[in-house]
Amino acid sequence: MALKGKLIGYVEISSDIEEFHGLWIHKGHHLASILPHTIHACELLSGQRGVAGSVVQWEYTQEGKRKFVKQIIESVDNMNHTSVYKCVGGELAEVYKSFTISFHNEVKDGKQLVAWIFDFERENTSVPYPTSVMDYVCDLFQQLDAHLSCK
Repeated sequence: MALKGKLIGYVEISSDIEEFHGLWIHKGHHLASILPHTIHACELLSGQRGVAGSVVQWEYTQEGKRKFVKQIIESVDNMNHTSVYKCVGGELAEVYKSFTISFHNEVKDGKQLVAWIFDFERENTSVPYPTSVMDYVCDLFQQLDAHLSCK
């Protein structure tokens, strides 16, 4: 029996949400020059950047190890700054039976937040919750926000 799980992470940002989301979904390939120690590449394998059905592959370093994740963009809503990705290759696809990542923004108590939601399925209890991945993404978003805020 597979074990379904959900993990949610929030990061408060001071940069403009349109610029933040636009960079993430439409210009991911620029992140390698912005955060070179964290992101190494965002390669478009098929389709168009920021369009549902497209396939992208990210290369990154997490916990001192170089990794990659291949994702299908399931949906994009530029007006509401949301996007959903299904992991189909790389470590996440190997470790978890399914792994979907959702991105959205929200305003809470006058603060602009970006949120990642991981919906995943573990084969059994020996497969860990992806907390280290969430920590990585939250740190990545803080770095990206700091970069955009300094512009």
